[in-house]
Amino acid sequence: MPEPESSTAPSSSAVSKGPVVCVFCGARPGNAPAHMAAARALAHAFHAHGIRLVYGGGTVGIMGELAQTLVSLSGPESVHGIIPFALIKHEAGHPAESTAAPISASSDPTDPSASPSTLSPVFGRTTVVKDMHTRKRTMASEVMKGGPGGGFVALSGGYGTLEELMEVTTWNQLGIHGRPVVLFNVDGYWDGLWQWVEKAVEQGFVSEGSKGIMVQASDAEGVVKALIDYKVAEGRFGLDWGTEG
Repeated sequence: MPEPESSTAPSSSAVSKGPVVCVFCGARPGNAPAHMAAARALAHAFHAHGIRLVYGGGTVGIMGELAQTLVSLSGPESVHGIIPFALIKHEAGHPAESTAAPISASSDPTDPSASPSTLSPVFGRTTVVKDMHTRKRTMASEVMKGGPGGGFVALSGGYGTLEELMEVTTWNQLGIHGRPVVLFNVDGYWDGLWQWVEKAVEQGFVSEGSKGIMVQASDAEGVVKALIDYKVAEGRFGLDWGTEG
């Protein structure tokens, strides 16, 4: 998990930072054009609002479409991809492929500078990390270091997208962070998950006060508005995580 957020007010230096949004999404384009179109629309919304993107580092599917669209609008430094070494080989021609090497098990997972990094004029900055846990922890830490308006967004995707989404939702419930968690619900893609949340509340497995940890939007501007207007759910646990990283 990332280092827990402080319960005190943010410093002036933190407030001056621009927002960083972590987007979870698929490495496939999906069967309907609406999914790729949504990725492009989200990139345009991020550009308009000065939002930087951190994501899983892929260059194909929705991942690649989102990253390269935002880079084309805001420049390479607006996008930071975090990808485990093992996944690079699944993407022929990945910008980091020629420089990537296995990461030492002793590398500090909280220090991105300890891992190889490349800057592509098409996909932005890519940092290669040693495993999936380090990838998720690094992405979350970037969001925490960003300014107001940042958070986590789930576009359409598969098992990995859902797993990452539910992990940051759980971290929010446990009080590890209080950043927004937004479902970009393209053509009803996340309707089934939303129905599950309703059922979990109805059956007593999720409290009514925790129901609002995840919010949803049906278009890109709605996603940005949801990030800005997000209210921390009343049902979150008041747990003290100390300095655990």
